[in-house]
Amino acid sequence: MRILPGFITAITLASSAVLWAADVAADVAAETVNPEADRQAFVSFYKNRFPDIDIQAHKDGAYALDPAKRAQWQAMEDFPPYEIAVDEGRELFSVAFTNGKTYADCFARQGIGIKQEFPHFDMDQNTVVTLELAINQCRVANNEAELDYDSDEMGVITAYMAFTSRGNHFDIKVPAAGLAAYESGKQFYYERRGKLDFSCSGCHMQATGNMLRAEILSASVGHATHWPTYRFKWEKVGGLHKRFIECNEQVGAVALPQQSEAYRNLEYFLTYMSNGMELNGPASRK
Repeated sequence: MRILPGFITAITLASSAVLWAADVAADVAAETVNPEADRQAFVSFYKNRFPDIDIQAHKDGAYALDPAKRAQWQAMEDFPPYEIAVDEGRELFSVAFTNGKTYADCFARQGIGIKQEFPHFDMDQNTVVTLELAINQCRVANNEAELDYDSDEMGVITAYMAFTSRGNHFDIKVPAAGLAAYESGKQFYYERRGKLDFSCSGCHMQATGNMLRAEILSASVGHATHWPTYRFKWEKVGGLHKRFIECNEQVGAVALPQQSEAYRNLEYFLTYMSNGMELNGPASRK
């Protein structure tokens, strides 16, 4: 595992205050059982931290915090690197399975403009279902082999489905049966782990807006809006769980498989925190 140069130095500027705040946030999170109260407090934290930045702007990640890099990114969006992926995904989405059905037969509204409804808690399966998991469940139901979650095919199909959902707003529900999954995701977010003993909240709440090497740490609110994403370091479109793996590895923690229950629950929590925010995926990042 390779830790990014400068990672420790960047985060440990005022480390005592950061870790203390993370502990307090974790204690508060453990006692809270109301997802909507959690979300309102989450949003208020960022409004207070960045009073001059509209909360909706955080859908653009760190570019909401760095005007110069935002201008460069907007210029790049004239010829976005994910454009080919969207076109390829559109074609694959309409290719018939061996039984004659297509992905459209598996989803509401034929799979168009639905990403704002994922992930959701499936009452029948008693688990959180992400878009990627639903795609593979669709394939299995139609006697097709599952796709590797890191495959190009999964990336381009989700890129197309995300593209059709642009402009929609997250409306994630947490039914009573889904509270345990939500709480599990919340705990994962606030819990410190790995050799560096960091949490998601330590970087993206307490240290958000600070520099990590040459990059600004983004706010967690809005983190779920722009996936899948074309990352130049990947040279491809990848999903949010691929990013979870990177984060875990960077702090010296054991990474989990994509679409593991823990990562799906984490995505569930993060996406609920972004309820009401506009989807703008796929996106591009370094």
